Amino acid sequence: MEYVQAPATISQANILCCTCGVPIPPNPANMCVACLRTQVDISEGIPKQVTVNFCKQCERYLQPPATWMSCALESRELLSLCLKKIKSSMTKVRLIDAGFLWTEPHSKRIKMKVTIQKEVMNGAILQQVFVVEFVIQYQMCDDCHRVEAKDFWKAVVQVRQKTTHKKTFYYLEQLILKHKLHQNALNIKEMNDGIDFYYSTKQHAQKMTDFLQCTVPCRSKTSQRLISHDIHSNTFNYKSTYSMEIVPVCKDNVICLSPKLAQSLGNMGQVCVCVRVTSTIHLIDPNTLQIAEVDGGTFWRNPFSSLCSPRQLEEFIVMDIDVLRNQKLGAGAGIRSNKHLLAELWVQKTAEMDGQQYHCRTYLGHLLNIGDLVQGYDFVNSNINDEHLNKMKPHTIPDVVLIKKCYDRNRRSKRRNWKLHEMDRDREGMAPNDERQYEDFLEDLEEDEALRKNINIYRDASKVAVESDTDEEGAPRVSLAEMLEELSLTDATGEDGAEMMTE
Repeated sequence: MEYVQAPATISQANILCCTCGVPIPPNPANMCVACLRTQVDISEGIPKQVTVNFCKQCERYLQPPATWMSCALESRELLSLCLKKIKSSMTKVRLIDAGFLWTEPHSKRIKMKVTIQKEVMNGAILQQVFVVEFVIQYQMCDDCHRVEAKDFWKAVVQVRQKTTHKKTFYYLEQLILKHKLHQNALNIKEMNDGIDFYYSTKQHAQKMTDFLQCTVPCRSKTSQRLISHDIHSNTFNYKSTYSMEIVPVCKDNVICLSPKLAQSLGNMGQVCVCVRVTSTIHLIDPNTLQIAEVDGGTFWRNPFSSLCSPRQLEEFIVMDIDVLRNQKLGAGAGIRSNKHLLAELWVQKTAEMDGQQYHCRTYLGHLLNIGDLVQGYDFVNSNINDEHLNKMKPHTIPDVVLIKKCYDRNRRSKRRNWKLHEMDRDREGMAPNDERQYEDFLEDLEEDEALRKNINIYRDASKVAVESDTDEEGAPRVSLAEMLEELSLTDATGEDGAEMMTE
């Protein structure tokens, strides 16, 4: 058997550093690392202290020349922004690594550890680690500056509705709050027949107009006013105005359709009741239970208005009721409502118990019984001036149009254990809100489940919990499952949460 001896490994000979004489492995510079660093500083020219602009109002950092970015502490976005501040001075070195060093959150300092490499002295590659300190300097951004000024605006959205009742505005306010479209507004000012929204950019105003056109039936007009013009750069400064007019019809209004429009909607009666206003106008015929929807474009081509104001509502008592089932409709009839029940009633005014009784049809047959109180409009003793109603035959005009069943308002208000949020707006020079109108809107939400699906309803902690959807009188209520919990700072931090906050 033969044995083969393995060759001996050849060890690399060390050399002496040309400066300090320490044995080192050979390198192109013939110098040790310590001496090489004393001779060459590859971080020369890179600033060790840099200023970063920060806006306290919106908590954004300035990325030159004019871009403001939202960056969390020790995030990738903030690291990228800091590296861009020193990028111009690092053209001759190679970036290897970068990361944050911990600093006190309120020290207004951001420290970043940077590792770089550079070729020096006959091809030797030197790597160095150093720290760059970024000093946070407060500066208000242009958007926050405009918000604080409150008089500087580029676009205004004027929302108007020519009605005596504000039910549609209350509903629209809740939609705006839910989608947080009021946050971009510089100022919100309430007017006699509407609300004005002031914005710093035309894009925010355009976003609001698009939202309004999708949520309520309306039409818009746009105008511009030239503020200044720079002839050298050919730039123009305009102020834009968007005028949004909402259809003058609210929930529980009685309207009279034109014969042409009534025929196009399925040969329904001309006298109808508006049961809801969302992106379209929802109508119901109290004589046949036919329902139809009218969008904004159809309305403006065939306009109609409310025949009576809410102040003309009168209280009636049901003397007799006869439910009508399996009623046949004529040819070409539209869709009938499955949520309502058609009935014939004899009613009498509660203010005139010895007076005349009125016969009418209603879509509230599923709610009414003998002895119940109901609100409606008296067409017999009213002087109504309407173009389409005056052309109708007298026997086709109803004597009374019933709107909704009456409940004890005080008891409903005391048992209401939920609330809605409101927008912060300028009411200077305005009369106080009509509490009765707002109370009517809250009752409409309780009675109409489809209407409150688009609204955020918050539980009122000061009231008792909801036990059922109706009370002892049968008045509808909002269930606990439909309510949201209203979060506050004490919910997140406990009772001592104020001590944890910083100024």
